[in-house]
Amino acid sequence: MRQRVITAVVALAFFIPIIYFDFFGISVGLLSAALAGVGVYELFRMKGLTVISFEGVLAIIGAIILALPRDPWFTFLPEKTDKFALYYFVVLILLGISVLSKNMYTIDEAAFPVITSLYVGMGFGSFASARAESLVVLFFGLLIVWATDIGAYMVGREYGKRKLWPEISPNKTVEGALGGILSAVVIAIIYLIAFPAITYFGYPSLTLILMTVIFSIIGQFGDLVESAFKRHYGVKDSGIILPGHGGILDRFDSMLFVFPMMHLFGIF
Repeated sequence: MRQRVITAVVALAFFIPIIYFDFFGISVGLLSAALAGVGVYELFRMKGLTVISFEGVLAIIGAIILALPRDPWFTFLPEKTDKFALYYFVVLILLGISVLSKNMYTIDEAAFPVITSLYVGMGFGSFASARAESLVVLFFGLLIVWATDIGAYMVGREYGKRKLWPEISPNKTVEGALGGILSAVVIAIIYLIAFPAITYFGYPSLTLILMTVIFSIIGQFGDLVESAFKRHYGVKDSGIILPGHGGILDRFDSMLFVFPMMHLFGIF
């Protein structure tokens, strides 16, 4: 526990200034791209593949394209062309390997780097887009994720009895999941009182509270998805970059689901 706390404090001391100030308007984009690259590496590592390969490099490039905001990184593209067209070009190259390798590399094998880059790239790209919208939007999403994690852990440890999904994550409980949702709602209410919702999101406060419930559930589902990956590949953590916590995907798994859903719901 002590190691987890130390790592968390150090990480926050590093990340918060970058997120808050967004130095030169590019630091959050660079941070998102770096995290996306590490995320791809961790997924390749879990599968037992080397990221120092043609498909690994393309997966990292694809994830970085999705993670970086269009402005200022892709202003060289024609005005009517978005970065997703550039990402799709990377996908086409991956699919083209089947021809160059004379079908030794198949579409089934190409699916892994494509899904990997899409998963982490869109997740961290949505994180950067939320910051580009405003700090209020970004911290709304972060607080939902953090409150859910803390609430689920505290309530689950104290009152957890019924297993939520033992085949995937044996330690999670129904009581913990409900505690996470309740914690997120309480924090969201306090946050929306401090920052009136209608001013920043265009939604009435009650609607945002209902959305908070949905985002909390989605965040916990994202956590379970990452647990499913690890169970499938037979690993305990996605990586070792964060002592006491595991890898980047271990810490950002919920956010990779929540921020794209916030975007889908039109909050940014």
